[in-house]
Formats: sequence, C-alpha cells, structure tokens
Amino acid sequence: MGLNLNDKKAVVAEVSAQVANAETIVIAEYRGIEVVDLTVLRKKARESGVYLRVLKNTLVRRAVAGTSFADLADQMVGPLIYSVSADPVAAAKVLNDFAKTNDKLVLKAGSYAGKVLDKAGVQALASVPSREELLSKLLYVMQAPVAGFVRGLDALAKQREEAAA
Repeated sequence: MGLNLNDKKAVVAEVSAQVANAETIVIAEYRGIEVVDLTVLRKKARESGVYLRVLKNTLVRRAVAGTSFADLADQMVGPLIYSVSADPVAAAKVLNDFAKTNDKLVLKAGSYAGKVLDKAGVQALASVPSREELLSKLLYVMQAPVAGFVRGLDALAKQREEAAA
C-alpha cells in the first residue's frame, strides 16, 4: 500500500530536516540484503549518529532540491538506502564498512561539500579518520614532548640519587 499525500509530505519534511544539517549523503543499493543484516546496519548507523533509511527516490529528490545535494538526484535510481550525517565521514564510513562484509550492499554514490562522489570517492571519504580519531592523535602529539621531558627529568633524578649513594 502506497503513501497518501500527507504521508509523503511528512517524509519529505523529515528528510529535508536531516539534509539541512547534513555534511554528507551516501547512497547504496541494498537489493537482496536480509532483514537481519539490515537491522545490524541500522544499529551501527544509530551508534554513529547517522540517519539511515530506505526511501522512495522521488521523495528524496524533492527533499534535496535547492540544496548542495541537488546534483546527487541523477544517481537516485533503483532500490536505495540513504545515509545522511552531519559528520563529514560517518555516513560514508558506516555504509563502506558494512559493504566490506556484505557484498549485497553496493555503494553507488555520495555527495560531500557540494560535490558528487562516485563509489571510489565514497570509499576514499570513508578512509579518512573521524573527528574523534583526529583529536585523539592531536592530543597524543601534543602530550609526547611533555611526556618525554618528564621521563628525562625522572631519569636525571635517578642518576643523581645513584651518584649520591
């Protein structure tokens, strides 16, 4: 049973709200995926803060019209699952990681910073470390000189103690 006009308007409004806050949209073909696998994918998406949904392509085309994602509308053909995130990497990472373990999910395209990405572009975006990973690496780099200085002082203090004894 199809959606009535009010339901369609509600879906377009919901997707438009997600797109308004989005940095990235990634689409993939999900033909033949079992419900159990799709449930696992949805769980991973929720944990990553990614809006993931199977939608009618015409409704998504209406939702992205007039946005920086409008050029992606040409790729919206076939049974697609849409991954939308405010984090530039999360949407691509969730679908790409799942596609590595499930060959029935086929990455199709994506859009980031107003540019349409092909499958290789989505995979490249997914390989970029997340914001949290980058911050932790930065913190490690900032702590390394201080930690080295402290270890040096400790070694110097032990040397003096041994020399005094």
